[in-house]
Amino acid sequence: MTTRNPVPIGLAAFVGMLWLTGCSDPATVADTPPTAEPGVQTAAPPAPRTEFRIPAEDVQTDTAEGQTLFIAHCAACHGPEALGTNQGPPLIHRIYEPSHHSDLAFYRAIALGVHQHHWEFGDMPPVPAVSGEDAAHIIAWIRQRQRAAGIE
Repeated sequence: MTTRNPVPIGLAAFVGMLWLTGCSDPATVADTPPTAEPGVQTAAPPAPRTEFRIPAEDVQTDTAEGQTLFIAHCAACHGPEALGTNQGPPLIHRIYEPSHHSDLAFYRAIALGVHQHHWEFGDMPPVPAVSGEDAAHIIAWIRQRQRAAGIE
């Protein structure tokens, strides 16, 4: 009788993390189609952030602080209630429920930017003024609003 070695837990966790963040691939120059005539100088895309740190899972979040930070850094595109604008998608939407866009996907979008994939608003650039701890507060507020809307 032969026995099979189980998949190492670390490998399974890594594959799971990649699967959960699959919709948050950062935008790259190679993924972006040219928008100008050849030879015309265009602005370089923002560089991904290297100093961004996701806080520990047990960080105490404050949804009121998250709302304040969201309005200051995100509302121009996503609207003051995260219901979207003509410049960015609604985050209070089933597409962004935790089972499809994990909290890690939100952290990645803030830190690295994200290539357009569900909507026709263009790529989202990194948000350099938002730290990992700030992002935790913002995500907590978004998740609270999603639950209130029946999105879980």
